[in-house]
Amino acid sequence: MDKARLGIIGLGNIGKYHAGYLEAGKVTRCELTAVADAFAPLEAWAAKGLKTFKDGGELIRSGAIDAVIIATPHYQHTTLGVAAFEAGVHAMVEKPISVHKADAERLIAAHQQRPDLVFGAMFQLRTEPRYMRMKRLIDAGELGDLVRLSWINTDWFRTEIYYASGGWRATWKGEGGGVLLNQCPHNLDILQWLCGMPARVRGFCQIGRYHHIEVEDNVTAYLEWAGGATGVFITSTGEAPGTNRFEICGTRGKLLLEDNRLTFIRNETDMRTFSRESKVGFARPEVWKVEIPFEDAPAQHATLMQNFVDAILDGTPLVAPGAEGMNSIELANSALYSSLTNQTIDLPLDGAAYEQKLQQLIADSKFEKQVVEVKGEDFTKSFVR
Repeated sequence: MDKARLGIIGLGNIGKYHAGYLEAGKVTRCELTAVADAFAPLEAWAAKGLKTFKDGGELIRSGAIDAVIIATPHYQHTTLGVAAFEAGVHAMVEKPISVHKADAERLIAAHQQRPDLVFGAMFQLRTEPRYMRMKRLIDAGELGDLVRLSWINTDWFRTEIYYASGGWRATWKGEGGGVLLNQCPHNLDILQWLCGMPARVRGFCQIGRYHHIEVEDNVTAYLEWAGGATGVFITSTGEAPGTNRFEICGTRGKLLLEDNRLTFIRNETDMRTFSRESKVGFARPEVWKVEIPFEDAPAQHATLMQNFVDAILDGTPLVAPGAEGMNSIELANSALYSSLTNQTIDLPLDGAAYEQKLQQLIADSKFEKQVVEVKGEDFTKSFVR
């Protein structure tokens, strides 16, 4: 194979965005050959010479593609991903790879039956220069051991009409969660990509504090790592003006990402060593303050898709392997489950217990939603770093 034939299932905002850069030739050695959507008009796509399907499973089984981008509402990510692997089709799954951990385990298990297939997760922030710089510094040991992190990530403001724009949005049955599962999978992925998975999570989630919805739109989560480090993750879709401030503190210094600037404040001496050896009670380590330059690049979906195509054709290692998509789901599920049950959750999360709780929320729901059609908005403004 010298060119990968790609299909897209789901022609909402993100599906059309993927189609746009593929049709513009921003990813090499591939071709968009087919699309599927149960509700969107398909005539214009057919007029371009693409094969069109009303059913995603039919596209997967059609023989018209080698790989598929799954960009549907969340619950379908698992079923369509499993169908792709069973049909011998490579899959790039949009975030989140599943709604809950138990479904993610099913999807990963299906891929393990076909390890020859490429399974990617669309976590494009891993290709953002700012996070790549942070990861290189952390992996090189420049921060020492993790002490504390704080991410105030509240610039996800959404209006009432945003939630009314789709019948599946912000419902337990249609989406499976709110800000943690919709807006924050990228941030939670970056958090664990840089710092590893915590050992314990205590979540405080407010259901519909700012909007007429039945899921969480305001969250504070407390995290603890096995080595003793602590962290706080705060997010909201109702706070304006919002904040995006990410601070990671280690024994050798601190990284701060805010206002499109990355600052490294480096201790000349590890703080533990300095504390033990200092003969002065109020002394502090000398520090170096360095502005870390990075290219202010736009959202890197095409970069991650190129990596996916290269993995199919050349065996190139994936930047974001699909199985790693489990981690952001586990963090989101754990914070919400902790809040709903009023207890601290030890990781790994019991996926079956959370699935049972989610099914209870769906069964008990009395929520009635009014859907409003929204046209002409530029959803790419929602891409947050």
